[in-house]
Amino acid sequence: MTVLLSALGILLCSLVSSSDVLPQAEFDLHMMAGKWHLVGFASNTEWFVSRKAGMKMGTAIFSPTLDGDLNLSHASLRSDGSCWRMTSLVKKTDVAGKFSYPTSFGDGNEMIVVDVKYDEYALVHVANTKEAHLTVVNKLYGRSQVLGPDVLEKFQRFSLETGILPENIVPLPQNGTLNIQ
Repeated sequence: MTVLLSALGILLCSLVSSSDVLPQAEFDLHMMAGKWHLVGFASNTEWFVSRKAGMKMGTAIFSPTLDGDLNLSHASLRSDGSCWRMTSLVKKTDVAGKFSYPTSFGDGNEMIVVDVKYDEYALVHVANTKEAHLTVVNKLYGRSQVLGPDVLEKFQRFSLETGILPENIVPLPQNGTLNIQ
């Protein structure tokens, strides 16, 4: 049954092209600047499915560059108390709200800010654009650690529309606080 559901999820993901996902109209990169909490995560990827039970809320800093790119710094506390950190530079494209960046495996990702209310939440869609089949990750960021049910519903609905199985749409539990720069 699990194999069947996984195959169905992959099929659904392949039906939804990332080109069908559009960035928010009148996107303002500078309004994205600052601290965000990673409140929700959704993906059908094997690495996420195998780790989702242990994932917790993290912190992200969005820092626009002078040339329109975006530095992203993520941090989260691990269960052993150590800190996990990752920094990425996502490059602007000719479409406001749409970015590209290579992964550690050398392939390319496309990041689209789908919906944002700059003082409350941001819904971000990431698709691997170089694999034989489309890999999708949706992230829900909040300016605070708690978002309203309407925003969580929007995240769930969007994730389902992009082919994520319902059990792989996860609101992340709160974690200890981190100060990242």
